[in-house]
Amino acid sequence: MSHESTHTARGIVAAPHALAVEAGRQVLAEGGNAVEAALATAAAIAVVYPHMNHLGGDGFWLIREPNGRVRYIEACGFAGARATIKSYRDAGYDTIPERGPLAALTVPGLVGGWGLALEAARAAGGRLPLPRLLESAVQHARAGVAVTRSQAQLTADKLAELKDAPGFSAQFLVDGKPPEVGHIQKAERLADTLEHLGRAGLEDYYRGDVAHEMAADLERIGSPVTRADLERYRAVVREPLSVDLPEGRIFNAPPPTQGLASLLILGLYSRLGVKRAESFDFIHGLVEATKRAFLVRNEVVRDFEHLKHDPAHFLTPAALDADAARIDRRRALPWPQPAKRGDTIWLGAADASGLVVSYIQSIFFEFGSGCVLPHTGILMQNRGASFSLDERAVNPLTPGRRPFHTLNPALAVLRDGRVMAYGTMGGEGQPQTQAAVFSRHVLHGVPLGEAIERPRWLLGRTWGSTHTNLRLENRFDEDVVRALVSAGHDLEVLPEAFSDTMGHAGAVIYTPKRDLEGAHDPRADGGAAGV
Repeated sequence: MSHESTHTARGIVAAPHALAVEAGRQVLAEGGNAVEAALATAAAIAVVYPHMNHLGGDGFWLIREPNGRVRYIEACGFAGARATIKSYRDAGYDTIPERGPLAALTVPGLVGGWGLALEAARAAGGRLPLPRLLESAVQHARAGVAVTRSQAQLTADKLAELKDAPGFSAQFLVDGKPPEVGHIQKAERLADTLEHLGRAGLEDYYRGDVAHEMAADLERIGSPVTRADLERYRAVVREPLSVDLPEGRIFNAPPPTQGLASLLILGLYSRLGVKRAESFDFIHGLVEATKRAFLVRNEVVRDFEHLKHDPAHFLTPAALDADAARIDRRRALPWPQPAKRGDTIWLGAADASGLVVSYIQSIFFEFGSGCVLPHTGILMQNRGASFSLDERAVNPLTPGRRPFHTLNPALAVLRDGRVMAYGTMGGEGQPQTQAAVFSRHVLHGVPLGEAIERPRWLLGRTWGSTHTNLRLENRFDEDVVRALVSAGHDLEVLPEAFSDTMGHAGAVIYTPKRDLEGAHDPRADGGAAGV
C-alpha cells in the first residue's frame, strides 16, 4: 500500500477508479479547467463504478472559484407526485421498500447538477464541448469495463435483494449469476443515452427525449416518479455552510445533507486541544465529537425548505464552545443512535488558476433501487428509502420533498493560502473519515497521502451492516485500543488492515505557488493524476 501523493503544476484530479481519473486527466491535458475535468470524471465513473453511482442518482458540488467565491450546487431530487404515505400504506407497507420500483421514488438530480456545473465551467473560461466531456464515459459504456473486486463482491452479497428488480439481471448478472472479477460488462443503452445528452444537451434528461423514455419506463415498472416530476426538477445554487477554525474556513453542504455534522465534528474537535494524531485523545476526541454532531444532525437535518432550525446557529463559536464543554475527555458517551447508510463516490479536481472542485454523487445503497430502465440504461437510486411513513417523523414522505442525504463534499480555504477539496463515500462514515483525513493533515501535519492511508475507524452502520459499535482497522497501537476500551467504548477491531467499511477517501490541494497535490485511498481502485 503506497501513501505517496501526486504533485503537478497545471491540473490534478482524484477519484476511486483509475479509468475515471484518466478521463479527467485527459481533459486537463487538452486545456480543460478543473470543473470540466470533474465533469468528465463524474460521467466516466458513473459507467465504470456503477454499483456506487449512476445517472439515476443525486450529486452535490462545492466549487471554489479563483476570485475566492465558493459556489454550492444542490442536485438532489424530490419524491414523485405518486409517492404518498397513503399509497405505501394501502399497498401494505410499514416502511418504504429498499429495493425495486417503489424504492425508486425520487427524481434523479445528478444530471441537473452537471448542467449547473457546466455553466460554472464556462464562466471560469472552459471551452471544451459537452460531447468531449462525456466522450470517455460513452467509450467505456460501449466497449465494456472490467468488473472490479468491490462490484463483484457487492453483487454477490446483495444478490437476493437485487435479482428481481426490473432490469437488474439483464445489466449486472451473467446467466443469472454475479460476474467474476475482470468480466467485461457493457452498457450499450447507457452509451446511447450519454451520446444523446452530449448532442441534445443535459436539459434533455428532464424535458426531452431521454425524459420521455425514462418516464415511460418508470410508469411501466410502477415507480411513483412521473414525466411531470422530471419536467419540474431544477438543480439549485445555494449558500454553503461553513465553520471557522484557527487554520481557516471549512465549507460543506447544507441540509438535506449531513454536511452540518461534518463541520460540527471539526468545530468541536478543534476546541479539545489535542496535541498528537493517533493518540487516545485524538481518536476519543473525534469519536465523541462525532456523537455530539450526530445528535444535532438527527434533530435538525431535513429538506432545506422544511427546516425548523438555522443550521448555521450550531456552528457559531458560542454554540461550539458550549457543546465541546459537554464532551467527557476520559469517558465514552453511551451509544448507539439510529445510523444512516449509503454508498457513494467522491472526486476532486484543481487547476493552476485556483479553481478547486469537491464533488460527490451517489445512488444511496449499493446498486440503488436495483431498477435499470431498459430504454436508457439508467440505474435508479433508492434515496427515498430514507423517508418515513410516519407523518410526525423528521423526514416524512411527501410528494415534492427531498430526502435526508448522507452525501457531503468538503472544501477548506486555509489561512496559509492552500485550498483543499476532500471527501469520501460511506454513509455514516463520511463525516468521520473527512474529520480523520482533515485533522491528520491540516491540524497534525501528517503528509496528505499518509493521512488518507493511515488506519481508520467507524462509529455506526454503513454498507448494509447492522453493527452500531465503534470498529477499527487492525493497525492501531494496542495501547491506544486498550485505553479506548477502558474509557467505555463498545469497540471491535476488524481483521482487515484496509477495510472497505471505512470508505474510499481522497483529496486535492491547490497552493498559491501553483503546486497542485492529490491523493486517493489505497482501499479503492483509483488514484490521483495530473498534468
